[in-house]
Amino acid sequence: MAIKISDHAQWVGKTDWQLTSFHGDELSTHHGSSYNSYLIRDKKTVLIDTVWLPFDKEFVSRLREQIDLKEIDYIVMNHNEVDHSGALPELIREIPDVPIYCTKRGEAIIRGHYHQDWNFVNVKTGDTLPLGDTTLTFIEAPMLHWPDTMMSYLSGDKVLFSNDCFGQHYASSSLFDDSADLNEVFAEAEKYYANILQPFSPLVSRKLKELDGLNLPIDVIAPSHGIIWRDDVSSIVEHYRKWSAAYQENVVSILYDTMWNSTRIMAESIADGIRTADPSTEVRLFNVAHHDKNDIVTAVFRSKAVLIGCPTINQGYSFAMGGIIEMLKGMKFRGKHGATFGSYGWSGEAVERMGKDLAEAGFNVIGNGLRLLWVPDENAVAACRTFGEDFAYALQSDASSHQTN
Repeated sequence: MAIKISDHAQWVGKTDWQLTSFHGDELSTHHGSSYNSYLIRDKKTVLIDTVWLPFDKEFVSRLREQIDLKEIDYIVMNHNEVDHSGALPELIREIPDVPIYCTKRGEAIIRGHYHQDWNFVNVKTGDTLPLGDTTLTFIEAPMLHWPDTMMSYLSGDKVLFSNDCFGQHYASSSLFDDSADLNEVFAEAEKYYANILQPFSPLVSRKLKELDGLNLPIDVIAPSHGIIWRDDVSSIVEHYRKWSAAYQENVVSILYDTMWNSTRIMAESIADGIRTADPSTEVRLFNVAHHDKNDIVTAVFRSKAVLIGCPTINQGYSFAMGGIIEMLKGMKFRGKHGATFGSYGWSGEAVERMGKDLAEAGFNVIGNGLRLLWVPDENAVAACRTFGEDFAYALQSDASSHQTN
């Protein structure tokens, strides 16, 4: 079913209610998702993006219900990951000569995916495609979040087709922000940002400034996933502005793994110490072997500091902790503090190794960490609480020095 989003544009995408993971199993999607494709009808007709490969035949069939496919004058591919371009081969079989507008890198990616010599037209920032009463203007946005990414702006209707920026993995029959549960939508938008766009935050910040400089009147932001923003467009833009600026809240996250509960006891005792020293700080604990990895990354995104704890296993740390550490390295967080802790039986290398990994991930590591032999007794629990208190005081001292400077 096509849904009108402006005078000349319709949503012709696919809502995927049953999606539970994305990018393989790299990203959990607790609320499904949508693959947003848009049809612009003016004197010329444009299709912006397609949908994910499993829905290619359904997409083309439903699109044919809306329009004679041969009336499509242009296809614009803002980004060419298979969740956007998956139905392109099925569509091109029907209209083989239609021009495909994309960036130069976009063409290379489409060729790499589908190995076809289609009718490509390369565009760059500032190039336009007149359609009649409206005009599409192309805005390159490389690495937000792929090298080929661009946005397209529809003048007259004042619609920014923003691709992955400003989107969320969120399935909704309402489609628009003014009829959706915004608490859920913003939670999913933050998770999307934290897990996908966070590594490119400096580029996000620069692109937002560039968009400001273009002075484009924007009434609608139509991303490639999730709801469409039309009621309060500035709200998601301002969230992106905050999120891209080394974002953090007054939160400390403790990430731990445990074999026989010794490291769990340490984690909980350290949390008690932090709360004692600074009751205003929210402390959140995550067992990395049991909690959703993307929710953990989102929590770290919000946090001003992170402590990671793990027992020593084969002179290293656990499989689950290794995965989380690798994810943290890739996120390129800035301005966050960290520390390490763990129990051990006979060697105890994990604490030092995790400290080096946290530093490599860009965290300001406080101290040398806390190692405890065997199961914590009362004295060891007290040491953990003191460790937590000292960590909280160190955070307060650092915050005070920054305010003074």
